[in-house]
Amino acid sequence: MTFPPGSAARDDDGPGAVAARLTGRTVTGVRTVSGSLAEAVLDDGRVVVVKRTGGAEAARAEAAGLRWLAGAGTVRVPAVHGHHEGWLVLDRVTRGRPSREAAVRFGRDLAGLHAAGAPAFGAPPPGGPVEAYIGAAPMRNITGDDWPGWYAGHRVLPYLRRAVDDGVVRPAEAGVVERVCERLPELSGPAEPPARLHGDLWNGNVLWGADGGVRLIDPAAHGGHRETDLAMLALFGCPHGDAVLDGYREAAPLAGGWETRVGVHQLFPLLVHAVLFGRGYAERALAVARAAASG
Repeated sequence: MTFPPGSAARDDDGPGAVAARLTGRTVTGVRTVSGSLAEAVLDDGRVVVVKRTGGAEAARAEAAGLRWLAGAGTVRVPAVHGHHEGWLVLDRVTRGRPSREAAVRFGRDLAGLHAAGAPAFGAPPPGGPVEAYIGAAPMRNITGDDWPGWYAGHRVLPYLRRAVDDGVVRPAEAGVVERVCERLPELSGPAEPPARLHGDLWNGNVLWGADGGVRLIDPAAHGGHRETDLAMLALFGCPHGDAVLDGYREAAPLAGGWETRVGVHQLFPLLVHAVLFGRGYAERALAVARAAASG
C-alpha cells in the first residue's frame, strides 16, 4: 500500500498516512520497529522514523525540544518533519560505531549547546508546553532564577513526593533527600547562568551515526544547570565517556569541585526512574542522597 502526499492523518491513522502528510511525499513502504516506532520509505528513497508518543502534548514537547537543540547550531539532532496529535516524524539516523574522535567532538558540541543558554531555569523550548515529559513521566517547566531553589522545588521534590505516595520510598526515608534539598545552596557550587539542556541525556538517547557524527534524540529540553546533563550521561554509562568529558572541558571548563556534585545532579533522574520503574532506583537515589548529605 502506498500513501500519497497530503493524505489525511487522524489520531487513529497508521504511520504511513502520518508520514505522507507530514513529509509531503508518497510513502512506498512501512516497517514496524516496535510498538511505538515505525520506519516509512518515501518515494525519493529517504527513510523517516514515525514515532507514536504519549499524546499530543508529548509530541509537541519533543518536537519543540529537538528544534531548540538544533537552533543552537552545535549538537546534531534528526530533522523534525512535523507532529500531529500523538505522532512525530523525524529523519532516520543510520547507525555506526562509537569512536573516541566522535566522542571528543560530541563533548565540544554539548558544551556549545549548554552555552547557547535559556531564558531561565525551567524555561521550556519555544513552542513547547509547560506540562512536558521526561520519558513517560510528567515534567513541569516552571521557571525560576535561583538554581538551588528551582531544582529542589521543581525537579527533586515533586518526584520524591510521588515516590512516597506510590510506596516506592518509605516516609521515614524521604528526610535524607529533603535535607539535601535544604543544603543545595551550599552543595551546588558557584552560580551559573541557565544552560540549554537536553534534559534526558542517557546513553540510549545518544545515537552514533555511520557518518561519524553523534545525534541526540528524545529530549526533555529545558533551561537548567549544565552539570545535570553531564551527570545523567555518567549515570548509565556512555561509550568513550571520558573522551566526551575531555572534549567538553576543553571547550568549557567546569567549576572546581564538579566531581563532588555529580550525585546532587543525579537525584532528579534517579527519582524519575524510581517513579517509573520502582524500588531499585529509589534505593540508588537514597544512597546518592546520603552521600551528598554527609559531604
